[in-house]
Amino acid sequence: MTTSNHIRDLEVGTVVPVWVLTVVAAILVGILSKGDDYLIWLPIALAAAIITTFAVQLSTLTREGFVNRVMASVGGAVLILALATGVLALLAMTSG
Repeated sequence: MTTSNHIRDLEVGTVVPVWVLTVVAAILVGILSKGDDYLIWLPIALAAAIITTFAVQLSTLTREGFVNRVMASVGGAVLILALATGVLALLAMTSG
């Protein structure tokens, strides 16, 4: 396995699980929060995604591509939660 393939496998294997965790957290926040409480819980979900990102990335013990992997994990989590915030805001406005 070449170094570039190893780095790519690390990116896929360590970034995508954080995104999946973020999607699950956003869905749980949407289901379990009442009213505007989602505005409290979504930043907590982002904090959990950031902590999980660093735990996963540091556990690989690979320096090459670390910043790119962290940026992809956290950036994806921010985009997922921004989308969830928009959806939940629209649902809150339509439900009164």
